[in-house]
Amino acid sequence: MKCTNKVRRICFCMSLILCMSLLTGCGNVAYTFPYDVNSSVSSFNVLAGTGAGRAEPFAADLCVVTEDQTGDGSVDMSQASAAVLFDVNNKKVLYSKNAHERLYPASLTKVMTALVALQNASPDTVLTATDSVKITESGAQLCGLKAGDTMTLDQALHILLMYSANDAAMLIAENIGGSVDHFVEMMNEEAQRLGATNTSFANPHGLSDDNHYTSAYDLYLIFNEAIKYDSFNEIIHMTSYQTAYYDKDGKAKELTVNNTNRFLRGDFQAPENITVIGGKTGTTNAAGHCLILLSRDTSGAPYISVILNSSASDVLYPEMVQLLEQINNVG
Repeated sequence: MKCTNKVRRICFCMSLILCMSLLTGCGNVAYTFPYDVNSSVSSFNVLAGTGAGRAEPFAADLCVVTEDQTGDGSVDMSQASAAVLFDVNNKKVLYSKNAHERLYPASLTKVMTALVALQNASPDTVLTATDSVKITESGAQLCGLKAGDTMTLDQALHILLMYSANDAAMLIAENIGGSVDHFVEMMNEEAQRLGATNTSFANPHGLSDDNHYTSAYDLYLIFNEAIKYDSFNEIIHMTSYQTAYYDKDGKAKELTVNNTNRFLRGDFQAPENITVIGGKTGTTNAAGHCLILLSRDTSGAPYISVILNSSASDVLYPEMVQLLEQINNVG
C-alpha cells in the first residue's frame, strides 16, 4: 500500500509540473523555427508529395490594384467615374482610376448572369418564360418575351449579351436558379468566391437598385472568369444574331439582334495594332454609360478594360480608345 501511495504522489507531482508549464503561456517560449514565409512549415506554405514549396496566394494569377495609376495624363477620364486597363497574361495594371469605388454597373451585370448560367447549365437547356419576364420600367431593353415562350440557354445568352435584353436575363435567372431570388443569391455567392468584395447584386439585369452595385476592379474579376468559357467569347464577338424560338402554342417566333457594342458595329475604331474582341455595354440614368472589353494586341495577348459612369456614349468610346492606346505603350 505504501508503495502505491508513493507512486501516486510521484504521478501527482509530475502532473502538477506539467500543468504549471502549460499555464505559463507562449510568451517566453523560444521556438526552434521562427515565422518565415519561405519556410516549409509556414502557414503560407504547403507540402506536396515529397517536396515543399510556397503556396500561391489568392491573387497570384490576377492583376492587383492598390492605388490610382493614371500614367502620364494622356488618358482623359475626367467625364468617367472609374476606369481600369489590365494586361491579363502579365498581371500588370496599365491604368486605374477609382478601381474599387462602388458604382452602378447597369447591364454589365449581365456578364455575371451569363457566367452563373454557364457554370450551372448546358447550352441546350430549354428555358420557359413566366410572367417574371414582363418588365415595365421605362426605357428597359427588351426582346419581347411572353409567358410560355421557350428557347435554349444558348439562344438566351446570345440575346442577353449582344442585345442586352432584360427579359432574357429574367428568363435565364428563373430557369437556372429555380427562382429569380435564388439566382441572384448564386450571383452574389460567385462574386464572393471571385473576391469581388465591393459587389452586391439585387437582380440579373442591372436595372437600378440601391443594393445593386459593383466596382471596375470587381467587374474585371467577373469578366476574367467569364472569358474562360469559349461560348462566352464567341457570343461577345458576334455583330448580329438571327434565331427562332417558340411561343406557348409551339409557333415559331423569329428574332434578329445586333450587338450594342459600337466598336463591333463599326461606329468607332480601336487604336492601331489593337483588336477589340468584344465585351458588354450598359446604360441607365443612374449608372451613366458603361463598357467592358476584351481586346488583343498583335501577338494575341489579351487585355481587359472597364469604364464606368461616363457622361455620354459619344464620350465613352473615345475614352476607351485612349485607354486602349496605352497597350501600345507597353515596353
